[in-house]
Amino acid sequence: MPDANGFAKPTILVVEDEAPLLTLLRYNLEKQGFRVEEAADGQEALLRVSERTPDLVLLDWMLPTLSGIEVCRQIRRKPATRELPIIMVTARTEDQDAVRALDTGADDYIAKPFAMEALLARIRALLRRSGSLPVKGRLSWQDIVMDQDAHRVTRGGRSLHLGPTEYRLLEFFLQHPGRVFSREQLLDGVWGRDIHVEPRTVDVHIRRLRKAVNGDGEIDVIRTVRSAGYALDVES
Repeated sequence: MPDANGFAKPTILVVEDEAPLLTLLRYNLEKQGFRVEEAADGQEALLRVSERTPDLVLLDWMLPTLSGIEVCRQIRRKPATRELPIIMVTARTEDQDAVRALDTGADDYIAKPFAMEALLARIRALLRRSGSLPVKGRLSWQDIVMDQDAHRVTRGGRSLHLGPTEYRLLEFFLQHPGRVFSREQLLDGVWGRDIHVEPRTVDVHIRRLRKAVNGDGEIDVIRTVRSAGYALDVES
């Protein structure tokens, strides 16, 4: 199914037998615009891959019926899936386990517990390398331009240096210019509903975003609406 820009959504097969983690991964991946397929064991994973090859496999090491290592090995044996990007996910943290996963054919390896942003960055990197991740293009408003694929932002031609949260916050505002969002709505839209963050945290990142975006002599483009929230807008 294409996204709002007409691009086909990359499909990620998540092979995981822990239901809570599977739910968390599905939520975050779908929020980032990916299509998610699921498999709860190794045999089901191989069946899914044979029925419809995904763009990437997120593969747990410890699985019922067939281990992730064996699933990876069998995927690599078939010419049709020899180049299929695979990230191994496991609770095993020893260096030799990472080496074994990579030697078996995994493209990358991440140990539990992991930061979701780190996992998403690895997924995007592999999908870009395989040509499965479409270029997002640009978002712009007034003199602010965000190159989403290059992850760069400029205002009036000067580069803006944003932290990861400030970048996502600005990206969200650029997707909805002029609209006022409450702290709670920003928490849901930028941080995600599964992340427990105090609403006042939004104020801290708004201040950081203002400092980064508004240079000397420039109009403040982040409008505070008393008792309502914030908007990418200027005072009329």
